[in-house]
Amino acid sequence: MSRAADEVPAPHIDQVTTVYHYSEDGSIRRFSPHVPPTNPSHPPAVWAIDAEHSPLYWFPRNCPRISVWALTAAQQEVLTATFNTEASRICAAESHWLTRVREASIYRYSFDASSFAPWTEADGQYISGDVLYPDAVDVLDDLLGLHAAAEVDLRFTPRLGVLMDHMLASGLPFSFVRIRDARR
Repeated sequence: MSRAADEVPAPHIDQVTTVYHYSEDGSIRRFSPHVPPTNPSHPPAVWAIDAEHSPLYWFPRNCPRISVWALTAAQQEVLTATFNTEASRICAAESHWLTRVREASIYRYSFDASSFAPWTEADGQYISGDVLYPDAVDVLDDLLGLHAAAEVDLRFTPRLGVLMDHMLASGLPFSFVRIRDARR
């Protein structure tokens, strides 16, 4: 689940030249549209994300994770005051995932963004109804280092609930991924 900031429009597809799909499977050669099990009413699509939102996917697939970020100076003030950070993005996962995140390798599939349209239900996400072939595949084997290099405030916590509540209450743009798999 993701929500766009009301005050800042999402980047137009013309500004995004490359989009990415992240997977623990490095052998995908052809991407076919499919209906996601979590959204059975959605038409079949191939899903991708822009570079700005990629830290949301620098995790093993089934790892529950949450993120909040700032797009403007005013939002940065809220993010800093609410979450005690100087970063412009926070990503958090459950503590028992730390070893798996540390040891995981994921693959970044790159696509020409002109084959995709923005998915209006989530910031930075794009969809295509076509069968697509990636332009490049890169292995990413230091997920902690990726977050650090992107200056993401990466947090691990026993449970995500309280932090999720603060993210929702902040009014900032956020995303929750694989929350159905989170500890209750």
